Amino acid sequence: MSKTPACVALDEAGVSYVLHPYEHDPSAESFGMEAAELLGLEADVVFKTLMAELDSGELVVAIVPVSGRLGLKALARAAGSKKATMAPVDAAERSSGYVAGGISPFGQRTPRRTFIDETVEIIDEIYVSAGRRGLDLSLDPMDLITLLEARTAPLSEP
Repeated sequence: MSKTPACVALDEAGVSYVLHPYEHDPSAESFGMEAAELLGLEADVVFKTLMAELDSGELVVAIVPVSGRLGLKALARAAGSKKATMAPVDAAERSSGYVAGGISPFGQRTPRRTFIDETVEIIDEIYVSAGRRGLDLSLDPMDLITLLEARTAPLSEP
């Protein structure tokens, strides 16, 4: 299996991670919940990587547990903006270099300000996309925060 840009970025940074492949079903309703179920994990430790657009036009990355959904007002507040909307899929794919449903927070084509739900601070290991549908990676949450210079904030809604 060839390394994704996410794996290359983590290797270059000297960050330890473990790859977790699973058999992806393209008809799955939620790719994140599919990953949690197939990997036998609690949904609170599997996080999805989303891209949003602020009212200024800036694209930002938001990382939230697959058990909830992104609170756009909370993201806007965390980013110092009045409003945030989900970025169009084509803009997210173009900016990140990944296909929707497989966007990793690491190794993105264009680095963006990154915000992660504050629950990351209470887990020992976080699972995020490794840059391909059907492939997640796990690592120490503090490594994720440090490497991405991510800001933690209450972003997730039930």
